Amino acid sequence: MPTKLPDPRQSPRFAGVATFCRYPLLELVGADCLPVDWAVYGVPFDGGVTYRPGARFGPRAVREASQYVKRYSIEHDVDVCEVLSLADAGDAPVSPYDCKENADRVVEWASGVGEPGHTKLLAVGGDHSVAYANIKATWLRRGSPAGGLALIHFDSHLDTVDSVWGEKWGHASPFIRAIEEGLIDPKRMISVGIKGPLNAKADLDYAKAHGVQIVTHAEWQQDGSSRLTDFARGLGNDETYITFDIDCVDPAYAPGTGTLCPGGFTSAEVLEMLRSLAGVLVVGADVVEVLPDLDPAGITAFLAAHVVFEVMCLDAVRRVES
Repeated sequence: MPTKLPDPRQSPRFAGVATFCRYPLLELVGADCLPVDWAVYGVPFDGGVTYRPGARFGPRAVREASQYVKRYSIEHDVDVCEVLSLADAGDAPVSPYDCKENADRVVEWASGVGEPGHTKLLAVGGDHSVAYANIKATWLRRGSPAGGLALIHFDSHLDTVDSVWGEKWGHASPFIRAIEEGLIDPKRMISVGIKGPLNAKADLDYAKAHGVQIVTHAEWQQDGSSRLTDFARGLGNDETYITFDIDCVDPAYAPGTGTLCPGGFTSAEVLEMLRSLAGVLVVGADVVEVLPDLDPAGITAFLAAHVVFEVMCLDAVRRVES
C-alpha cells in the first residue's frame, strides 16, 4: 500500500509537526495504507557511549533534518511512497541509566510495533548499543530463524569488544552479544569501513575467529566495492539486517558523532555503497551515533536522514523487480 505524504507544494516542508521524512505517525495511518511495510522509530539513548555523549538527541535531529528528504530516487527509478507504506512509530521507551535494561525494554516495545509478521523496523539512535535491541526485535518478528540474520555493517569500529569498564551492553559490544545469542550469523556478516588506530591488535580477534568479513577503509579503496557487491550477491534470498554507524563517514562530512575517526568515506561514497546493495532482502536496519551538539550545520543529521531513505529504496526496488 502507498504512503500518503503532505504535498510539499501545498504544505511547506518547514511547517507542521516533524516526523521521519514526513511519513505519517503510525497511529494515524489510514486503513487503506495498512499494513505498514516499515516503521521508523527513534531510540533516544546514549548510556552506552565510551567517549562523548549526546546521541540521545539524535532521533530529534534526524527527524528535523529529514523534512527535506524527498520520495523519488533518480538512481533507482523508484518512488518509495508509491511502493511502500511507511510510518513514524515515535520513540521507544528508554532506561537512561542501564544499558541492559534499556535493551530489554526496547526489544519488548519494538516487538509489538505495527504488524510483527509484516512490518519491518528501522531504528534511529542513539548510540550503537541500540542495534542489538532492534536486531533482536527483528529476529523475533521474523520467526527467530535458527541460522540468525545476515548482517551488513558500516562503521569505523568492529563493535565486538566483550566489555568496557565492566559494561557488556554498551556501544562497543552489540555484535558480540548478538552473535552469542544467535541473532546474527557471523559467517554472513561483513563490516565495511573499519579504520583508525586500535587499543590493541587483539581487538580484531573475535570477528576474525568467527568468520566476519572485515573490509578496512584502506582495503575498500583498493577493492572494497567489489567485495561488498560480491557479498551482497552471495546472500541471495537470505534475510539481511543493515546497521549504519555515521562515524564511518569522514568527519569532514559528518562531524556530529561521538567517536570521530578521520580518513573515512565521503557522503557520496556511502550513498553509492548503499545503492549497490539493490537486490538484498533487507528485513531491518538502524542508523546510529548522530550527536547533534557537535553538528553545527546539521549536515550529519541530514546525511543520516538520507541513509534512512536509501534503506527504504532497497526494499522498494526489490519489490518492484520481484
